[in-house]
Amino acid sequence: MSKISPLAFVHKNAIIGNDVTIEPFAYVDDNVSVGDGSIISTHSVLYSGTTIGKNCKIFPQAVIGADPQDLKYKGENTKAIIGDNVMVRECVTINKGTKAYGKTIVEDNTLLMAYVHVAHDCHVKRNCIIANAVNLAGHVILGEHVSIGGMTAIQQFVSIGNHTYITGGSLVRKNVPPYVKAAREPLSYVGVNRIGLERRGFTKDSIDRIQDIYRVLFIKGWSMSKALEHIEKAMPGSQEKKDILDFIDKSEKGLMRGFNSLIGD
Repeated sequence: MSKISPLAFVHKNAIIGNDVTIEPFAYVDDNVSVGDGSIISTHSVLYSGTTIGKNCKIFPQAVIGADPQDLKYKGENTKAIIGDNVMVRECVTINKGTKAYGKTIVEDNTLLMAYVHVAHDCHVKRNCIIANAVNLAGHVILGEHVSIGGMTAIQQFVSIGNHTYITGGSLVRKNVPPYVKAAREPLSYVGVNRIGLERRGFTKDSIDRIQDIYRVLFIKGWSMSKALEHIEKAMPGSQEKKDILDFIDKSEKGLMRGFNSLIGD
């Protein structure tokens, strides 16, 4: 049995699951779906085209599914899709997609802390932690298990690989490959995300192989083509190696580089 306050606005066509709580002064528009066990807090807004998964909590003043902040948007029917077990903290904004992609997605088990902005056509994959006041411009893709420190700004069309950690206050203008830690200005490689990988069950051998790859790619000072040729031909095969090379191959935006002058050879 759901608990819907009489002081909330819930459109008659909204689809509300079982055991949903909708608090006073929340707004749930037409063409909205809320999954079982979710909590929609006071003064939060779910606009048309929004889907909320199971066991989510939407905190006060969050706005999900508002029109994109994109002058090319002309009112087309697009979506904002939130997975299961997602926590959306105070004053988060998640805009719906444009006709370019049609939807903005935040996948399962993700935490968006207060004042995060997720722009149109972004895709945030599962198990991400995005700290306070992070801003994702349009068409940003975050891989699984990405952690981003507060006050970070990510430029449009940037992709960030799985298991990456980006320090707070960063400006992210280029793609960030998987398994790394990134910091400094301009954003640069500062090591492998060893602690995060250990927490997720990666073996010491796997982590060491990843580190060997990035030593060639970012620390030796080789050209990108020479480094990639060496990694492809001379280094042992692994899923992690494949993930890194596939990510780089698809990085049309360009890749974050090493910080050779400080790290050294």
